Amino acid sequence: MARITVLATGGTIASTRSSSPGATATESIDDLLQSIDSGSHEVVGKDVLTTGSYLLNHQDLRVIAEAVAEAVRDDSTDGVVLTHGTDTLEETAYLLDLVHASEKPVIVTGAQRTPDSVGQDGALNLQDAIAIAGSTESQGRGVLISFAGEIHPARGTTKQHTTNPSPFAGAGPIGYVADVPAASSADDAESISSTKHVHFHAFPQRSKPLSLPDERFDTVRVDVVASYPGSDATAAQACVDAGARAIILLGTGAGNGNHAWLTWTQQAVESGTTVALSTRVPAGSVLPLYGNGGASDLLDAGALSLGDLPWSQARILLALLLSTQHSIPADGLAEHI
Repeated sequence: MARITVLATGGTIASTRSSSPGATATESIDDLLQSIDSGSHEVVGKDVLTTGSYLLNHQDLRVIAEAVAEAVRDDSTDGVVLTHGTDTLEETAYLLDLVHASEKPVIVTGAQRTPDSVGQDGALNLQDAIAIAGSTESQGRGVLISFAGEIHPARGTTKQHTTNPSPFAGAGPIGYVADVPAASSADDAESISSTKHVHFHAFPQRSKPLSLPDERFDTVRVDVVASYPGSDATAAQACVDAGARAIILLGTGAGNGNHAWLTWTQQAVESGTTVALSTRVPAGSVLPLYGNGGASDLLDAGALSLGDLPWSQARILLALLLSTQHSIPADGLAEHI
């Protein structure tokens, strides 16, 4: 029997429509745990936040990271589960993975349907996450995302559907959870029970752990600007003027921009702004395939390639690095990309 700590932060899994047409996070960790069967595991819970994840800021993410780290350090805890809204779950999970140095598993889950909805999925997702956190097979795999019976790595996994019960994709799944009927001596159906079978077929890609974010992380501004036909550098410069220390350019294709972007990148890099190059395409990597304002020119001008790391997670990585250092060298992202 494993001892699992469940940390709650809000999100759809904790939201109801009791007081307004739109669902609001109101349910506590006690409410969540009362609705599930944790199997053979001992489960303890704690409320960290009760917030929709679309409202989270860097300070909230730091508070969550500190709570997870504290739970992991507890010698009596074998694994940690974090419940979280799906809107920005990919950012929080990646931040946790960047700073996770323990062999203990940390599993992030949530829901796409509120507890008071028909076909609500939160209870099953939470039960699966607890089973994964309590499995010895999960040890050493870092922070994982559990949703709709699938297990995904933190890095590279993003929300790719607004309402589908299985919204996450990208670098996985690397495993799954299945309900396996337990042996029973009785013939009646009421005595039938099941156990959770946790199976992995891959190890996630991970880099050397970074230090936990401190209060400097709270105020680091990293903004994102997308390319489109006729776009220029007005938005990028406005973000710098507003205090952004880094700008992620979402290029077309494999990271292509245009002449306005190229001129601005050269000037921004010379003035000390970190410029990083990603792509607005859901899958694939930034590659120096084209000149004439394309990715090849932007990289030559000093933009840092973000490879195939999703821009939403790259933004977290840049903010974490810039919270402890003045600038990021050209090779400073190599082990994370």
